[in-house]
Amino acid sequence: MEFSEHIKTANVEDVVLQQPLHTSIKGTLCITGHHLLFSDREEESCQQVLLLLRNIDAVEKSSVENLLNYFSLFPNAGHSNRATESSGTIVIKCKDLRVLQLDIPGMEQCLNIAQSIETLSCLNCVAEMYPFFYRPSNASAQDPWGLSTPERHYTEMEELHERWRLSTVNQDYSVCTSYPPAVIVPKAIGDDALKKVAKFRQGGRFPVLCYYHKKNGTVILRGSQPLTGANRKRCLEDELLLQIVIGDSDRGYIIDTRSGQQAQQARMMGGGFESKSCYSNWKRLHRHMERGKTLQESLIKLVEACGDKSPNMDRWLSKLENSKWLSHVQTAMSTAGLLAECVERDGHSVLVHGSEGTDSTLLISTLAQLILDPSCRTLEGFLKLLEREFVQAGHPFQQRCSHSAFSHARIQQECPVFLLLLDCVWQLWRQFPLALGFSEALLLRLATEAYASDYGTFLCNSDMERCALQVKDKTHCLFRALLQPSEREQYTNPLYEPNELAIWPSVHPQSLQLWRGYFLRWTQQTRHLELVQEEIRNMVIEWGKMALSC
Repeated sequence: MEFSEHIKTANVEDVVLQQPLHTSIKGTLCITGHHLLFSDREEESCQQVLLLLRNIDAVEKSSVENLLNYFSLFPNAGHSNRATESSGTIVIKCKDLRVLQLDIPGMEQCLNIAQSIETLSCLNCVAEMYPFFYRPSNASAQDPWGLSTPERHYTEMEELHERWRLSTVNQDYSVCTSYPPAVIVPKAIGDDALKKVAKFRQGGRFPVLCYYHKKNGTVILRGSQPLTGANRKRCLEDELLLQIVIGDSDRGYIIDTRSGQQAQQARMMGGGFESKSCYSNWKRLHRHMERGKTLQESLIKLVEACGDKSPNMDRWLSKLENSKWLSHVQTAMSTAGLLAECVERDGHSVLVHGSEGTDSTLLISTLAQLILDPSCRTLEGFLKLLEREFVQAGHPFQQRCSHSAFSHARIQQECPVFLLLLDCVWQLWRQFPLALGFSEALLLRLATEAYASDYGTFLCNSDMERCALQVKDKTHCLFRALLQPSEREQYTNPLYEPNELAIWPSVHPQSLQLWRGYFLRWTQQTRHLELVQEEIRNMVIEWGKMALSC
């Protein structure tokens, strides 16, 4: 496809740009296949704004809509003269929550720009997205893609090798389309048995190991719901797999991220849960977590509340509470805390699943590992954790992050699970300022990149799709870029002190706060706070350098 087909007007002079935290400026607007570029062309300031079109969530037109109605009613009413004499306004609402306004002279030009932005920002062909064209100066196409692989992760975990093995049963993605080619499973289970278990689990997501607790040898498994159905079907291989996991232990736990009622309803639809009679040594715990449309609507309401300019505090707090976003944060953190408690304090292995096992399951397993494992709290360790538990494990980024909070499109498969995870990590970071080796700036960068990125890390919905489109060969990896010396310093926590103990977050409502750095990031108050924090950060870094030189 030629991007030029969708660009009727490539550039416009004398456009006025209004953006958060800046005064309005006049300059030239250019549109390309992937970017919107604004330059004021003033020698004194020479300000430029480069916006990835994929970052645009909604385009709102004021006078443009009126013009369209006029032309439809009066097609012979002197289109060109009237269009060039008028002017129009386009409001661009971005996935990173920025709101920009463009005042464009010439109604026809305004209309052309608006239509081009709407079309190019919604292209769904992954191979035509910007990461396939982006070539950073400090990277080579021969650089390895990603920070680790299941094979390397297994090799590094020598404690596992006695009872666990690396299975390549899914090497051609025929067993499970959302799993990577290699997964860690009990050594006593053969690949033929795994294929039967996969047929018994939704989407083929049979239970696989995601965390080994060195302190007591317990593990965290994740998978999807068993397909017991209304007839209460069984799978002996599935039952055997879970029994092998706990061995001679008296009990294991299954944390189901659905309510008991939802699990019962799923059974009538062909899904289900592990019954006591068939899994007698496993205790099932239901922790209802919202997902899908409910979570997306919660984000929309929260962003609407944060954009409310009303000085009435009671009204603002009411809107914040009605969004229920902090309730979702609380539920996620308490469920992850329960999972970590079962492993660390009770000494029992745990299987986590919901329905599909690609959303709340990954959220909980990731948070629990952050609570338990000090190696996951370093900058590189955290990025490896995200790569392993979200990218490789099959979180459908393309579907979940196709729109953010401003889009007027009907909600389909969008759901801010990854953003909810980053919010929960921020709560941990705020409660334990010395325990995490990365900064808030990293979380903000990841939240932005998940929705629109120069890199290929968050493209597609699974490893299988990335393989088919050669994403690892034709794009660059975000996580590797964040660890480059030029980037690393700003994403490192200068106050970090390694802590070998588990960190237990408080989930009381008074302990949880709105993530102002993200949801209010384009307000003047937050900007002032960022400047102060940056100054403090620089002072701490300088003190650290002085201490080392003494």
